[in-house]
Amino acid sequence: MIRHGGWMISTLVIALGLLPAGASAQGQQLAINDQGYLAKRGLNVLVFDNAFTGVFFDEKWSGMYIIQHGVRTAGGGAVRLSATPEQWDLVPQMVERKVDRATNTIEVTLRYQAYDFNSRMVVRPEGEGFNISVFVDKPVPVALEGHAGLNLEFRPTQYREHTYVMDGRPGIFPYYAAGPTASVPPEQVIPMYPSGHTTFDLHGHPNFIRALPLAAGKTLLMAPEDPARFVSIRSLSGDVQLIDGRNLSQGNWFVVRSLLATGITGKVAEWHIDANTIPDWTRTPNIGFSQVGYHPSQPKRAVIELDPNDTPLPTASLMEVRPDGSQVEKLKMNARPWGRYLRFNYLVADFSAVKDPGTYLIRYGTQQTGAFPIAENVYEQVWHPTLNVYIPVSMDHMFVNEAYRVWHGAAHMDDARMAPLNEQHFDGYRTGNTTNTPYGPGERVPGIAVGGWFDAGDFAMQGGHHGLMVATLAEIWETFRPQHDQTLVDQQLHFVDIHRPDGKPDVLQQLEHGALQVAAQFRTIGGLSRGVVDGLMHTYTHLGDASTQTDNFIYDPSLKPYEVRDGKSGTPDDRWIYMPSPAGTSYLGIDALAAASRTLRGFNDTLATECLELAEQAYAKARATPPPAQAAGPGRSYAGSETAAAMQLMITTKKPEYRDRFNELIWPALDQNSERNLTLAVRALPFMDAAYARRLRPYAERYRAALDTVLKANPYGVPIGTGTWAGNNPLVTWATTNYYLHKAYPDLFATDLVTRAFDYLFGTHPDHNYSFVSAVGNRPKHIAYGNNRADFTMIPGGIVPGVLILKPDFPENMDDWPFIWGENEYEISFSGSYIFLAIAMNEMLAQEARGTR
Repeated sequence: MIRHGGWMISTLVIALGLLPAGASAQGQQLAINDQGYLAKRGLNVLVFDNAFTGVFFDEKWSGMYIIQHGVRTAGGGAVRLSATPEQWDLVPQMVERKVDRATNTIEVTLRYQAYDFNSRMVVRPEGEGFNISVFVDKPVPVALEGHAGLNLEFRPTQYREHTYVMDGRPGIFPYYAAGPTASVPPEQVIPMYPSGHTTFDLHGHPNFIRALPLAAGKTLLMAPEDPARFVSIRSLSGDVQLIDGRNLSQGNWFVVRSLLATGITGKVAEWHIDANTIPDWTRTPNIGFSQVGYHPSQPKRAVIELDPNDTPLPTASLMEVRPDGSQVEKLKMNARPWGRYLRFNYLVADFSAVKDPGTYLIRYGTQQTGAFPIAENVYEQVWHPTLNVYIPVSMDHMFVNEAYRVWHGAAHMDDARMAPLNEQHFDGYRTGNTTNTPYGPGERVPGIAVGGWFDAGDFAMQGGHHGLMVATLAEIWETFRPQHDQTLVDQQLHFVDIHRPDGKPDVLQQLEHGALQVAAQFRTIGGLSRGVVDGLMHTYTHLGDASTQTDNFIYDPSLKPYEVRDGKSGTPDDRWIYMPSPAGTSYLGIDALAAASRTLRGFNDTLATECLELAEQAYAKARATPPPAQAAGPGRSYAGSETAAAMQLMITTKKPEYRDRFNELIWPALDQNSERNLTLAVRALPFMDAAYARRLRPYAERYRAALDTVLKANPYGVPIGTGTWAGNNPLVTWATTNYYLHKAYPDLFATDLVTRAFDYLFGTHPDHNYSFVSAVGNRPKHIAYGNNRADFTMIPGGIVPGVLILKPDFPENMDDWPFIWGENEYEISFSGSYIFLAIAMNEMLAQEARGTR
């Protein structure tokens, strides 16, 4: 807690070792708070409140981490087996966690099962900082000597353009990965994944890369020139090393590390850490508002997020920006206290009374937001970047051009082979003892290199998300018929040109593209796959041009590795197909095919006819096949819904057997989960009789009554997810359900149950107030976990998951670091549901303004 005045003198004193650890002017100690972590003003130390899951291994939000001045600057504190762990390096299992308030100590027991190795990490306050100690009851196993160490990782974007000092020797944190490396033989590397996968593509070169220290010594000072980020780490045992993990993976962090002492028991590593805190630090209020603006008729609220130490102000002002650039107060708003949510206090300022079109901003105290419009057309184009850019960029098997730029070449033209049997894939897929298709393991499946989209931040095609996307695009077209045309798509040439109209509605062209892939899967393997995904970890982690992820030559095992002859190659990089049993995910594919068949009629009649034939054949087969045992065990599965498949077939064919089956299925589905199935039920209303409508209304009434609890759970009045994937996608699904219910029951469901979801998505949310839709709004997200994330940029129109709630109480969405997938990863089917809701909300508000429905 070194004050700004005299900063350089104090830093020099510490560097020379003349200031005792923890000495400062403020004298505040860390203490365990009521949430079970160490805290003082400006600093939190959380110890395994969020454990490593073992699913995606190192997700960069686990272990011990430091929140300094409201920012999670360090994480991953644990005993690790690598100096610079990548995502799939082995992670410790947390066996036990103890919080001892009497001694102000947090202790965790960690275990590496594969090496029968346990350790205890103990964190306790010391002076104004804290000590981390590692204890073992048995010596470090010989196999882990020189590998097991105490690690703590620091976020590069918080420390680049800063300096460090190691034992008085200054240095500069590299802006880009630039630290030294060594080439080491495989026997010197701890295997990273249980089944032997590795992120290294050997190409005949057997050695691995090891990042070497930027500096090593006893005392490390990080960013001593920056009071907000200054951290000192002093080793009380062996040397401490500073290593740049980005040499191995762009998503890695700076790592501070000490090897564990070997051949002994008891204490094998210990650090003392001082993280500076600015005296009387108070987090700047976060004024949540819509970066897109507001329709005149909709409710309008600003939600102001306050530090617990902040004194709330009674009012906020809505300022109108006049044509001459001057600002006048349009409305003085009461800043109504809402209460506590997570770690913050909240105020709500309502300006719904202002309906005059114009440009506005919000002032609260000395703070002022960016400008936003109030206008009837604010939502007309918010979906255009998604349809114009994000979805075209995500198109697989296509060369995608935009003006002078090529996003990627035609990718994965060597698709695809059946996955091996009894295979646990590193992205959650799993096979059993059969492929569930006419093709054997490793056998090439012809006809798959067509249509489809990259699923998310990787280049896989996930079957369930494809089915959802196709069905949603069909729903968009049938409901709204958007004639928007800004993209040329040439399926024969596998060519796409963004911003070039071709006389065809883009929604139909994208629907056709998705249907081509779904139909190809049903035609060849009999159903919808779980995914078509890279079987090699070193290709799965590929960032850059999608067309270079594989060699685009069909694999021929008779050729040598990397040999190419007659359009084939000896490199087994063709993607794998993971296929569930036909009665599983096929229902979701049937849903998609049936919807596509009627929507594509008149646009691509041949494909429309085949889609319906495949859907009816697969539905009959699925109905005749008993649900199989889950022989493949847990793993990614998109079981889909027979209810949805029956509804789509009912609408497409008008056959009574599908209507009767839907009527048989929908009621128990509603009884089991009305929220999930109400949209289906309401969409079926025009095709059912009056008795159906009478029976459905009580479900809508009960759902509406339950919404009151949701609306009061947080100051934003929307459901906020608390899992390992933030909740923007389910939020849009929730709002879409409310939209359909508003259309059917306007006396029960007001329009604000729809609009508040977009208020949240566009900036009225915790942590910051940026729009979660890339390139949409006055201040949108600048970076995201797209397949171009290594460039610290985004794909216009992509939607990120949003604010992740790290246990127990920390809301976070990083906008300087794209690699946290639970906060920042795009996903293709979300783009479809976003477009639907955007068009729906625009039309709903326009109708409300006209006094019609």
